[in-house]
Parts: sequence; C-alpha cells; structure tokens
Amino acid sequence: MRHRVKGRKFGREKGHRDLMMKNLVKSLVEHGRINTTQAKAKELRGLAERIITYGKKGTVHHRNLAYKFLQNRTLVKKVFDEIAPKFKDVEGGYTRVIKNGYRKGDCAPMAIIEFVGHSIEKENKAKK
Repeated sequence: MRHRVKGRKFGREKGHRDLMMKNLVKSLVEHGRINTTQAKAKELRGLAERIITYGKKGTVHHRNLAYKFLQNRTLVKKVFDEIAPKFKDVEGGYTRVIKNGYRKGDCAPMAIIEFVGHSIEKENKAKK
C-alpha cells in the first residue's frame, strides 16, 4: 500500500531523480514551456512554483535558495527580474499542465507545462 507516500519515483534512484527534476525546472525557466510526460509535468509543478515564489519574495536569502536549486546565475536573474514580477498579484498557480496525446514509441501520456502568461504573450507578438 502507498498510503501517505508522496512523490513519484520514475524508476530512478534518488540522486538521478533529483537531478532530472532540476534539469526540467532549468529548461522550464529558460524556455517558458516544455514538452514532457504527464507524470513528470505534475511532479515538476510544485518545484517550479516554489522557485517563482522565491522570486516574488526577492530577498538575498531567497535568491541564494533559488541559486542552490538552479545553479545558474542567468536563470536566477531571469526568475527574479522577468518571470516573478508578472505574478506579483497572484497567489500560486503560476504553471499550467496541458495534456498532449501519447508518445509514439511507448504510448506514454505526454503533456506541455508552461507558465500561465506564456502562450498569451506569444500570440500577441505573432499578431503584431
């Protein structure tokens, strides 16, 4: 039984799982939207939202916590200067997971995870 057991294992050991999640968060911050499996996207949601919350608080301590996770100064700067200010009036729910069919090879359910304002900005730029 899996009562009160949090998180997904993805068939990987803890170190590999942690690094995979860090890489997914880095890619999400860098590109604003990524395509991955549904399980990974759902697990990624909480981590990405925690990083955005650090960016909203904006202290040096929270910048250090974000750097500890992202390990890239340019990504930390992007979170604190570009992404987090967009969500200053929002209390959570910074990402959305959109189901995207099934992968061709193994029929795994796929999903797109993106920041909430991402698709709207792209459409506005395309119209102009």
